[in-house]
Amino acid sequence: MTPRTVRRPSATADLPLPAARRRFRRLLLGWYGRHGRDLPWRRTDDPYHILVSEIMLQQTQVDRVLPKYHEWLEKYPSLDSLARAPEADVVRTWYPLGYNIRPRRLHAIARESVERFGGELPSDAETLRSFKGIGDYTVGAIRSFAFRQRAAILDTNVARVLLRVFPGGGDPRSHATKKRLWRMSEALVPRRHVFDFNQALMDLGAMVCSARRPRCLLCPLNRMCASYPLDLERAAPPAVPARRPTARSRRTTAS
Repeated sequence: MTPRTVRRPSATADLPLPAARRRFRRLLLGWYGRHGRDLPWRRTDDPYHILVSEIMLQQTQVDRVLPKYHEWLEKYPSLDSLARAPEADVVRTWYPLGYNIRPRRLHAIARESVERFGGELPSDAETLRSFKGIGDYTVGAIRSFAFRQRAAILDTNVARVLLRVFPGGGDPRSHATKKRLWRMSEALVPRRHVFDFNQALMDLGAMVCSARRPRCLLCPLNRMCASYPLDLERAAPPAVPARRPTARSRRTTAS
């Protein structure tokens, strides 16, 4: 008797179809062109400046980060200047953002970058991930925002958008769901306009597809969103935690 062949589901079986991906990108980029936030770290491709902004934005609102971001870069304009500063001064400069493990890790990244790479941040994912304090989200942010590489991001805001537009069932907080969301984010990233696309995903989650009061009527994706109109009492929670100062974290992930 010929044994039956067991077909395992493809890794792409739970991903949006190509036509849906194209529509998602087109609608999101069009919305971002009209409504995207003008933030100072979006006007630079300096990897260090982007690293600073990403670590400051972990569990901290944008309006609190803005003044400190400018103050920090005036005092420590480069990885080399930060590496040479005493740690106590670095922590004092960080005040009052809190979570003081973050400035210590940023300081350690600066010192390591000087020792290993002459005060520069590398552009490849594997080397970036070797830094303690740089997790998957931050790797994607640095690669896509500083080096304009095709790299995915996944933070709380991005996860919320993807879970609502393309729900897949299962426990939204499980490791399996997080892996699926990473695959989905990677599949959705376009080959061009990566910077704008990833920024748009984060802005949509922060400004429209929010956790408590989503503005579904204003969402550019509402006609393709499987959760529209959203019933918050039945809506699933985000699949990944808010960005925290750990080695693994979007969006917005990264530590």
